[in-house]
Amino acid sequence: MSTHHERMRDLLAAWAVGALTPADEKTVPLHLAECESCAAEAERLRETVRLLDGPRRPVPADGTADGVLALALRARPAAPRVARHAAPYAAAVAGLGSLLREVEGLGPWGTPVVHDWDVHATVAHLIAADEPLARSLGLAARLPEPAGAEERPWRDAWAARTAEVIAYEHRRPPEETVAAWSAQAGALLAAPEATDPERAAHAITLMDARLPVADHFVVRAFETWIHTDDIGRALGTAVPPPPDPHLWQLVRLAVRVLGTALGPTAPPVLFAVAGGGPDAQWVLGSEDEPVRAELVLEPVDFCLLVGGRYEPGEVPRGATGDAAAIGAVLERAASLAWL
Repeated sequence: MSTHHERMRDLLAAWAVGALTPADEKTVPLHLAECESCAAEAERLRETVRLLDGPRRPVPADGTADGVLALALRARPAAPRVARHAAPYAAAVAGLGSLLREVEGLGPWGTPVVHDWDVHATVAHLIAADEPLARSLGLAARLPEPAGAEERPWRDAWAARTAEVIAYEHRRPPEETVAAWSAQAGALLAAPEATDPERAAHAITLMDARLPVADHFVVRAFETWIHTDDIGRALGTAVPPPPDPHLWQLVRLAVRVLGTALGPTAPPVLFAVAGGGPDAQWVLGSEDEPVRAELVLEPVDFCLLVGGRYEPGEVPRGATGDAAAIGAVLERAASLAWL
């Protein structure tokens, strides 16, 4: 498979939700018009976002590539655009929906995935994980929140809530759980805060993290992709990483959170994420003393570390200098995981 073809496949989820960059908006339709397998995958991805469907696109009468594509996809309704901050979440939702539809009817719902969750429970967990943002945007939760939840430490309240939702969903058919997750995700992406950056600029506290609503959408994308990858690995299905523009949104948010978690007195480490150029380098820790070490991670590996899918000592890395300072950064990154 050529590098170009692999890159086009990685962009299909973004295409399905209208979240491509201007340059990719020109190249992806041309590829789909020529590639039958990618056109079929695009059909499945677009169906995943049917809850976000807008008016049907007119089919051009001329012989342009867009017209060929529209005919090939039987004029599927186009998903409305979301703002840049919500695009990674929209693409992650599309990707998980496509994966779940691939396995629907095959009966793999009891396959162990991560922690003590099977496939069914992992989807139920995502319902619980999306709830805090949905509730903050005025969307109704599937189950009433337990009394006194706000008075407990957030990790205890979160663990109890996710266990409650999983127990409830395990009493229902998996298809109904998937439908409930899809409906809630669709409601989030249809909320005004998903399309209006100004409305998404105000900060709220969720899971003990005070961030703009826009960043909370990126957090939702992060977790949805991580658990899609979990399910894919459990079922032996390769799940591609997010498209580069989305992946770097995840990376930059994770670096900001990591820097805050380390604080201004930690031994300073020059941290770089490979492939991002000069703009993907940060000094983490104290700014009042010389850098003690340098650390380089690949973007996907960094996200998997922050997502709790790598042990600090096992993540592939390039490192020089003070081993203790490097270890402190890796340990703190791994400690951020609550997925």
